[in-house]
Amino acid sequence: MGATRAQKEVYFTKLKELLAKYPSLFLVNVDNVGSNQMHQIRVALRGRGIVLMGKNTMVRRALRTVLAENPQYERLLPHIKGNIGFVFTADDLKEIRSIIVANKVAAPARAGAFAPKDVSVPAGNTGMEPGKTSFFQALGIPTKIARGTIEIVSDIKVVTAGTRVGSSEATLLNMLNISPFTYGMTVVQIYDQGNAFSPSVLDVDEKELVDRFLSGIKSIAALSLALQYPTIVSVTHSLVNSYKNLLGIALATEYTFEGAEKAKEYLANPEAFAAATTAPAAETAAAEAPKEEAKPAEEEAESDEDMGFGLFD
Repeated sequence: MGATRAQKEVYFTKLKELLAKYPSLFLVNVDNVGSNQMHQIRVALRGRGIVLMGKNTMVRRALRTVLAENPQYERLLPHIKGNIGFVFTADDLKEIRSIIVANKVAAPARAGAFAPKDVSVPAGNTGMEPGKTSFFQALGIPTKIARGTIEIVSDIKVVTAGTRVGSSEATLLNMLNISPFTYGMTVVQIYDQGNAFSPSVLDVDEKELVDRFLSGIKSIAALSLALQYPTIVSVTHSLVNSYKNLLGIALATEYTFEGAEKAKEYLANPEAFAAATTAPAAETAAAEAPKEEAKPAEEEAESDEDMGFGLFD
């Protein structure tokens, strides 16, 4: 039974209030999420986020009523499909996402359900009687009889991620007491202050952002220098290159300025600069040498005092 007109109006009003109050929201998928699990997620988000569910047609209609004043919400409309809900928040996006996806429950394989991951049956003794060997053979699982029970010879994949679980595979996994899947709320899309983006963006750390930013600056600087078009990131390089050109002109001609005088002096008398560099090193070595020679003398004096007599006394 569909919602009444009054219920729709209440929902529209609540959605508008939440959109106006919170700068960020998560579009979440709640496939296979039970009512108890949903309650636990709401409790975990208490004080930090609000969960709002609704039918897709009603959600789309509610969003379209606010597009005139807030056209940026139109970016969410293509993602309103499937079993979708909202989580509104003003808190840190990474922390809220962690809370949303943390609550997961193990679930058995159900025939006809899409597998979220590959499922393999491990090698080993199943504890089943030999009469069920044909069941394993039908699924192409190699087995042998050991001590009166069926033993799987090697690990084998029975379900591939993204495909529907067959009835035989579901029955086998349930017989082996294998609950291969976990279900919980998943994040489909994130909206934050006018920008909509994939949840994978939150996995990009600050170091990677800084590295990409620096790489972009270097590329812009290189292009600016190549095109001789000055920009903020290239002006430093342009000044350094210009200063090098001035030094080159001053060294090749009689023209001079304060910054070029020392370079000219070095080229005119490099021996003086070499001597000035080696002199402190020689003085340091000379100062350390007597200390090393004095040490054995002190040791000899101490040795004589300790003996107190001659060889033939």
